[in-house]
Amino acid sequence: MDLRQYEIVLVNLDPTVGSEIKKTRPCVIISPDEINRHLRTVTIAPMTSKSHPYPTRIKVRHGNQTGWVVIDQVKTIDKIRVIKKLGVLNEAEVLICKKIIKETFVD
Repeated sequence: MDLRQYEIVLVNLDPTVGSEIKKTRPCVIISPDEINRHLRTVTIAPMTSKSHPYPTRIKVRHGNQTGWVVIDQVKTIDKIRVIKKLGVLNEAEVLICKKIIKETFVD
């Protein structure tokens, strides 16, 4: 499966431990396409439908639902956990994701 940065994919995150986000849920691929093409893993940020407006959470619209991209729960997964593609973030959402990723992990 060809997976691209900022696509929304359905991912089986189980098994998990502790406070990790659980179950099968939408996630945003945040690893760059160069990595996605050559490795058997992708880096994702899970999504949730319920959240508080934390600085590391990005409110997005997907289909008819509002969800939150949870940047504070970024993880790398094997591609076999990806069940199917659901969509892609729009340009404005991508820019916000990049900003929050940089603020959280770089600066």
